[in-house]
Amino acid sequence: MKKIMLSVIAVMCLAGFSSLSFAEDMGKMKGDMKGMKDMKGDMSGVMMKDGKMMMMKDGKMMGPMENEMTMSNGTKTMMDGKMMMKDGKEMRMKEGQMMMKDGKMMESDKGMMGEMGK
Repeated sequence: MKKIMLSVIAVMCLAGFSSLSFAEDMGKMKGDMKGMKDMKGDMSGVMMKDGKMMMMKDGKMMGPMENEMTMSNGTKTMMDGKMMMKDGKEMRMKEGQMMMKDGKMMESDKGMMGEMGK
């Protein structure tokens, strides 16, 4: 009888620990998802779309780029897609590439490519 009681207690303890771990994992996942949603609000900059430079604000296309922009890291982006890094190096944006206001480059739907000018 004692063995059965100890076995039942052991199973209940294990079940309790695994559900606690599961709850912690779900909490972390919710936090990660919130971070993903917050990231969309930070998605402001420019994007090359259909051969034209487009303005992005909070993850939404706002319309064609009308003036050159200087990003916070010193990179200048021109209306034709040319980029001039702070150190003088020139590059041209390709279709689907985005430059955030902080100068970080992204491929649409692929995540960060890296920071320009470093």
